[in-house]
Amino acid sequence: MSIAPRKRTPVAAGLPAFPWDTLAEVRSLAASHPDGIVDLSVGTPVDKVDPFIQNALEEAADVPGYPQTIGTHDVREACADALTRRYGIIPLDPATQILPVIGTKEFIAWLPTLLGLGEHDTVVIPEIAYPTYEVGALLAGCTVVRADGTAQVGPCTPALMYLNSPSNPTGKVLPVEHLRKVVAWARERGVIIAADECYLGLCWEGKAPSILDPAVCDGDTSNILAIHSLSKTSNMASYRSGFVEGDPSLIQELLTVRKHAGFMVPTVIQSASAAALRDDRHVHEQYDRYRQRRQKLKAAVESAGMRVDDSAAGLYLWTTNGTPCRELTHWFAERGILVAPGEFYGPRGAEHVRITLTATDERIDAACERLQP
Repeated sequence: MSIAPRKRTPVAAGLPAFPWDTLAEVRSLAASHPDGIVDLSVGTPVDKVDPFIQNALEEAADVPGYPQTIGTHDVREACADALTRRYGIIPLDPATQILPVIGTKEFIAWLPTLLGLGEHDTVVIPEIAYPTYEVGALLAGCTVVRADGTAQVGPCTPALMYLNSPSNPTGKVLPVEHLRKVVAWARERGVIIAADECYLGLCWEGKAPSILDPAVCDGDTSNILAIHSLSKTSNMASYRSGFVEGDPSLIQELLTVRKHAGFMVPTVIQSASAAALRDDRHVHEQYDRYRQRRQKLKAAVESAGMRVDDSAAGLYLWTTNGTPCRELTHWFAERGILVAPGEFYGPRGAEHVRITLTATDERIDAACERLQP
C-alpha cells in the first residue's frame, strides 16, 4: 500500500509579491547613470549612530544570560519618560503599559496572530498604507478592509484597526478631532486600535498628536496600542528596537504569548535604547539634518514640474505629476534616481511615487542637480 505524499501550501503562497523585488529593471536603469545611482526608494537611515549609543551597547556586551521578554525596568522607564517628554503622551506605568519589541515591523506583522485573530475577523488598514499592515492580517487569515474613515468600514465590526499618523508613505497627519472620533467609534464597538507612530518625532508643519495624547484619549488607554521605533529618530534601524505601549490588559496578553514564543529584545539593544531614549540632543540634530534635506529635495522636485501632496511629516515626499506611478518611477530612473511607486501602498497610490529623505547630503545634492529643468 502506497501512501500519497502530504501536500503543503506554503504561507508565502498567500502573500503578495515583495514590492521592492519588482524594481530590478528600474534599479538597473538608475544604476547606469554615469555618476551612479541615487537610491531614494527605501527609508533606511544612513547617518551615524551617535557614539554615546554605541558606548552603551558595548558596556552591556558582557551579559551572558537570556533577556526577559518584558525588558529591563531601565528601558521601560526610559521609554515612558521619553514619550511624555517628547510627544506629550499621558504618563505610562513602566511595569504594565510598555513592552519592547524586536523592531516595529516584526510587531506589526505578527500582531493579528498574537491577538488570536483569524479567518472570521476583519482588520482595517489605511487606504494608502505601509504594506506590512496587510501582510500581518493575511498571515493570520483575516479579511482586510482599506478605509480612512470609520464610515467607510461598512456594517462589519472589525477586530483591529491600524492607524498611521504621521503616515508612511504620504506624511499626512491626523488631527486631534479625527483621532478622537476614531477612538470613540472603536470604544463603542470594542475594536482594538493599533496606532503606528514611528514618525511622530519628524513633523515639519504643525504638530502631530499621538493617539495617547490626553486631548485624544482623555487619559484612557482601553483597547489602544501605540507603536514607536528608534529606527528613524536615532538612526538605530539595524538595532531593531521598538516599543508598544498602552492598554495594560493588551500588553499583558501580548507579553504572555511573546514569552512562550521567545520574542526577546537582546540585552545590549535594550541598554543602547535606554541611553538613546534619555537623550534628546541627538534627536534634535538628526531632525535638523532631515529638515535641510527635505527643503532642498522638495524645492527640486517642484521645480521639475511635480506636486508634493501631504508630506507634512515623516521621511518622504509623496509626489505626482498626474501620470501612472510606474511611468514616473521610470522617469526618475532615467536620471539615475530610484524612487518607490505609489502602488506599493495601495490602489490609491497609483499616480504617486514616494521619495525618501534618507540619503547622504552628497546624494541629495546629486538628486537635486539631476532634477533641474
